[in-house]
Amino acid sequence: MKKNRFTLYRIVIIGLMAAMVFVCTMFLGIRIPTPTGTTQLKTANAICLLTGLLFGGWTGGLAAGIGSALFDLTYPEWAAGAWLTFLFFFAMGAICGGIAHAGGKAGQSRPRNWLATICGAGAYWLLYVGKSIVVLMMSGSVFSAAVIATVPKMITSGINAVFAVVVANLLAALLRPKLESAGVFQALRKQ
Repeated sequence: MKKNRFTLYRIVIIGLMAAMVFVCTMFLGIRIPTPTGTTQLKTANAICLLTGLLFGGWTGGLAAGIGSALFDLTYPEWAAGAWLTFLFFFAMGAICGGIAHAGGKAGQSRPRNWLATICGAGAYWLLYVGKSIVVLMMSGSVFSAAVIATVPKMITSGINAVFAVVVANLLAALLRPKLESAGVFQALRKQ
């Protein structure tokens, strides 16, 4: 008999972590207007990576994607792209969680966790910057002008990535023992 990956317990964790991503994006970020649209310095990326580290790829991806897309839906400027936001942040959390949990490591190998967070944050950076360049080119910019115009987003997204990698790894190291002693991982394995 195959175990169901999406038990009620896991769905609650996805919802809780998606809510944390939403709240961190809404209240713990700095919006920065640029000539090519608003970008943000934010703490939510760390929560996206943390969820992947603690709970695996599917849970991390869904929580990151849902929380970020819901935030975008609250702002008319970003609402039309909420589906892309879901995909990009899903990729971030899923890649991070997939690497951290591969081979039965279950997010408990610190060197692998660092690699996982770097890969997850790097994938998001490439998707976000790539989309920004493509949108400008579709609007009539040549490639070089689109790249130059996207530099502010490259910088803020790079800062977000470094911050997220460091904070997610520190929080995972602090929270994992607490969650283990509370029986959270055992409850997830049982179902």
